Amino acid sequence: MIRKLMTCLLPAIAVLAMCTSTYAADCGKCGGESEGACCGTKTVCQRQYVTEMKTVTCTEYKKETREKTYTVMKRVPRTEERTRTVTVCVPETRTKTVEYTVNKNVMETKTCEYQVQVPYCEEVEQKYTVMVPVKEEKTCTYTVMVPVQEEKTETYTVMVPHTEEVEQKYTVMVPVKEEKTATYTVMVPVKEEKTSTYKVMVPYTEEVEETYTVMVPYTEEVQKTRTVQKRVPVTTTKTVQVRGGHWENQMVEVPSCGTDACGNPCPPKMCCKRVWVPTCETKEVPCTTYECVTEEVPYTVCVRKCKQEERTRTVCVRKCKEEERTRTYTVTKCVPEERTRTYTVTKCVPEERTRTVKVVKCVPEERTRTCTVTKCVPEQRERTYTVTKCVPEERTRTVKVQKCKTETRTREYQVCKCVPETMTKEVSYTVMVPQQKEEKYTVTLYDCVPEEKTCTYEVCVPVKVTKEVPVKKCVMVEVEVPCDCCDSGCCGDACGGCDSCCDQGCKKGCRRQRCRRCCR
Repeated sequence: MIRKLMTCLLPAIAVLAMCTSTYAADCGKCGGESEGACCGTKTVCQRQYVTEMKTVTCTEYKKETREKTYTVMKRVPRTEERTRTVTVCVPETRTKTVEYTVNKNVMETKTCEYQVQVPYCEEVEQKYTVMVPVKEEKTCTYTVMVPVQEEKTETYTVMVPHTEEVEQKYTVMVPVKEEKTATYTVMVPVKEEKTSTYKVMVPYTEEVEETYTVMVPYTEEVQKTRTVQKRVPVTTTKTVQVRGGHWENQMVEVPSCGTDACGNPCPPKMCCKRVWVPTCETKEVPCTTYECVTEEVPYTVCVRKCKQEERTRTVCVRKCKEEERTRTYTVTKCVPEERTRTYTVTKCVPEERTRTVKVVKCVPEERTRTCTVTKCVPEQRERTYTVTKCVPEERTRTVKVQKCKTETRTREYQVCKCVPETMTKEVSYTVMVPQQKEEKYTVTLYDCVPEEKTCTYEVCVPVKVTKEVPVKKCVMVEVEVPCDCCDSGCCGDACGGCDSCCDQGCKKGCRRQRCRRCCR
């Protein structure tokens, strides 16, 4: 790639060097010639790119398919039966005696004093207000809607039906039978015998010596410890709250429900109510609880272990070899055969017919009827009614009031206490006892058998190729251009040639002296 870039860039650099020298030569010629020759035309070299075909040698990669043979180790399974000793835990039920504490209820009699409110009656004078009823007559005016009947005549329209006969055209599809002939292709079976070669894998047996590892069992006694939990009784004291109480008499105001002889509501009564007042005592009671204590107990266990032992045996290995055979078989082919058949096609042809149909039409007809209409007319009337009013009146009465006085009394009551008592009971529990037994199990072993396989892979091979590549080349071409220096008064005897004109400075305000744009 670098060589290609260098070959493309070198001609372009050479052309640029030639162009710079041409501009300087043109400016020097202008100063030595006469005034008439300088102000005519001048020959200028211009750059022009030309495309040329260049022969280039390059390397290309082509894909090539190759084959390789490799060996694969194939695992062939075989089954072997072995015996092992297994330790199994068998559950065993045992019995033990356990002590426990029961709280029994004991009744105890106690004496306490209590106060009772004893009721007694006392007469008291009381003033009360009574509402005395007084009757009064009043008159009022009210409006009544009186019904009035009135006759009206109204006109209504009725649709009267009548029958009319109309001729109607309809189309009927008439079936027509037509015979047609068709050609169809039938595949006729033809039998043909063929011979083919096929490969068969023929099995054969070969004796091979192999080394295998056997696990030889042996018994070993091992000392172990197991954790046993025991329940130990612990006596503690706990605080118990004993609930008691006593009865008290309280005066309660009860509202009355009825009325007296005059119709006045009865005053509220004072009643004596018996109320239970609860008390709470704190006592310390002994209590037995059971705690679980962990203990390590040693025991001897026979452990079945196995050690590895290498042995040799002769094994018959089943192998297969490839064998070519020939067979003859019959192939059935189907050959196409053209046949002709005649079939009948039924077509339906449309046919127009005429029929007479009865049509029922409705004609509107106006009729008159008389109906009675009921209307309500308002009418004002007067009525007299009696109103009862209640006037308050003060009266005096003697009322018996019930009062209570306090009296102290004594009573006996029973208290229930809990007394602890130790009792014994038998508890059954299950222990797992280890037992050894032999069992058979199947082991699958794998033998490694070498097998050769062939695979195809692709490789990229380098190949040198000659190609023609298009290359752009810069060429200098001579072109005649009119000279512009006479218009500005330069390049004559007065200005001293093109060099003196270019030394004065460029056009368009350029500060560079002897620039190529100004000196052209």
